[in-house]
Amino acid sequence: MLIAVSLVCAVLAAASNALGNVMQRRAALIVPQSDRFRIGLMWDLLRTPVWVLGIGGVILAALFQGAALATGPLAVVQPVFLLELPFTLLVAGIAFRHPMPRATWLSVGSIVVSLCLGLFAAAPGGGTLQAPVSLWTAVMTCCLGAMAVLCTLAVRRRVGPSRAAYMGLAAAIGYALTAALMKSSTDTLSREGIAAFFTSWQTYAFAATGVCSLFLLENALQSGPLVASQPALTLGDALVSLTLGITLYGETLRGGWWLPLQLLCLALAAAGVTRLSRNHTLSGGEPAGTSGTATPADHEAATTNASGHAAAHVQPTPHGTATHS
Repeated sequence: MLIAVSLVCAVLAAASNALGNVMQRRAALIVPQSDRFRIGLMWDLLRTPVWVLGIGGVILAALFQGAALATGPLAVVQPVFLLELPFTLLVAGIAFRHPMPRATWLSVGSIVVSLCLGLFAAAPGGGTLQAPVSLWTAVMTCCLGAMAVLCTLAVRRRVGPSRAAYMGLAAAIGYALTAALMKSSTDTLSREGIAAFFTSWQTYAFAATGVCSLFLLENALQSGPLVASQPALTLGDALVSLTLGITLYGETLRGGWWLPLQLLCLALAAAGVTRLSRNHTLSGGEPAGTSGTATPADHEAATTNASGHAAAHVQPTPHGTATHS
């Protein structure tokens, strides 16, 4: 019964996050563009009302995610977030009157079927509610170190696919770590109460990593084409979360003859995510590979057609002008 509650909450979290990210992507196109790793990006976004509304959706998603993690294994909850991209497509199609073509629905179906079949084949379960501090230290060192390396590789590259992929993968690791920390905090809240929740180091750690991951995500959205960042972000979050669920909480997956089916489902999900990332509706209707100097009118048009993780992307050039990709 608790697993069913966890799955419902995870689906609602994915839908809320998709709705929030539609607004975030619109805001990412409004603020000044830059080819640098820009700390000031967050200040510009904070002054953009549509971004603040988007954060409201993300906060709602975090509440649903917390409820899902409190009632189910990390290895079950986080892979469900693969549905965020199809939800974003659906929300964008309704909001901006861009109905999805049949080929896009086939990609959505591929993701949904592969996710359901993959979770059935893996049958995640078991595990503990808390992890020892020594294990947390090792996991956080590895995750934060990997994020630092990926960010270093990203900033050494010009705006483009490789930079977006590195930044997207760094954000994915951050979000997976945030979820793992949140699971520990929500367990503390449910067992020991609100006072223990606010004195737990995991509470402040997941808040910090969540903000850091959001910053990396916003930079990934401005670093290059969606087809480079989205698979790294979506699949990276699911895979790292599965790993953290096993290593931190001792969750188990079925092995033996079930393993090839799990790998097949992963390949189908990856193919579906990649195809959706190439969707022209998500890129504002402009074919990939075109570019031009953006005028204020271009920015307005791009903003009108933008959407979520899966929305239009404005790509800055070294001279500070924007190109669409």
